[in-house]
Amino acid sequence: MDSSKQTDWVARSLKSVWHPCTQMQHHETVPLIPVSHGRGAWLYDSDGKRYLDAISSWWVNLFGHANPRINAALKDQLDRLEHAMLAGFTHEPVITLSEQLAARTGHVLGHCFYASDGASAVEIALKMSFHAWRNSGQTGKQEFVCLKGSYHGETIGALAVTDVQLFRDAYGPLLQRSHVVASPDARAAKDGESPAEVARRAAKDLETLLQERAAHIAAVIIEPLVQCATGMAMHDPVYLTEVRALCDRYQVHLIADEIAVGCGRTGTFFACEQADIWPDFLCLSKGISGGYLPLSLVMTRDAIYDAFYHEDVTRGFLHSHSYTGNPLACRAALATLAIFEEDDVINRNRISAERLTAALAPLAAHPRVQHFRRRGMIWAFDAIVDDPVQAATFSRRFFTTALEQELLLRPIGRTVYLMPPYVLDDEEIDGLARRTQAVFEQVIGDRS
Repeated sequence: MDSSKQTDWVARSLKSVWHPCTQMQHHETVPLIPVSHGRGAWLYDSDGKRYLDAISSWWVNLFGHANPRINAALKDQLDRLEHAMLAGFTHEPVITLSEQLAARTGHVLGHCFYASDGASAVEIALKMSFHAWRNSGQTGKQEFVCLKGSYHGETIGALAVTDVQLFRDAYGPLLQRSHVVASPDARAAKDGESPAEVARRAAKDLETLLQERAAHIAAVIIEPLVQCATGMAMHDPVYLTEVRALCDRYQVHLIADEIAVGCGRTGTFFACEQADIWPDFLCLSKGISGGYLPLSLVMTRDAIYDAFYHEDVTRGFLHSHSYTGNPLACRAALATLAIFEEDDVINRNRISAERLTAALAPLAAHPRVQHFRRRGMIWAFDAIVDDPVQAATFSRRFFTTALEQELLLRPIGRTVYLMPPYVLDDEEIDGLARRTQAVFEQVIGDRS
């Protein structure tokens, strides 16, 4: 495509497309990238310039763009069934996907309820928790607890349990108040305090609340191991162990939001596996379809399912989405799970993660870097930026400079993170580390 056509794409998009999570005026100085196609870990613009997708296109793309095996599954499914309503009907892809996911929990979470996106899955879990307590006669349990800095989505219910001011402040009057308790973020360690001790201290804060309000609290919602949108805040697995025990003791549901951290991202297929616990509700989305199609789901226990199983229709979970359990999305998810098994992805990722961590060692040792951290296939560090003006523009400057180095990186404030797809080869790993350091050094030294 010639440059005039690329310019036309951008102009047309700015005129007609309202882009997400964006102050549109910024695109007067930061141009849109018109993506033409993708292949493996790379995105290509309409001029043929490429960008290593080091954030998996907002954390969704696990096995590369235009993956041949996922493509083949979708092409096959297109000739069979593109969609059918899931109310009163069913189909093989949604059945098999539900069975395979339940098996991964040892059938502790044996029931799957489907939606299209992560925020919708959170809404389902919140509603299902409240409704299950109501069906069991505990109508007073209507409150929810989230962590400081938590992010669970931007619909009204999900935003009510989100504690990121940027997203929730404008809509505060619309939101139900939730309880916010201490985060187990290991960066909050006091002198000599280990990550496990930070986690236990945070769990004590939750316990104090439950001692007072358990009769009114329906559920605690957490992002296991990594609170992503608040700046990749990582915590020790002991926090999950402690919270599971507290929820059992005080009769409160535990919701694990694994939308971003599930599907192998933290080093195990489910993040909760690292604490050897299972929640009452587990939310999945993003990577479950390999980054191909909108799909989300909530997994839950027999006891929750049984609370709704009744001849009275008003005791049923009366919630639906038009594309619930879409066959194409479910086939993409099944192809994704097949790749996990066929390629021994979890073990292969450990090898790739060690290589990238070693390649990032010079950056981790940089005097303007603090809190370099990793959990599974997520890396993050915080930039030390003393000047307030430079700090305020750090993310945008880093993003645009990274594009010049053929990298798609999108920092959260002063937190630079890498969340690449699981398909990087050794050359791409080394190049990612080298170029990320070059971008950081250029941006941190930029006084313009």
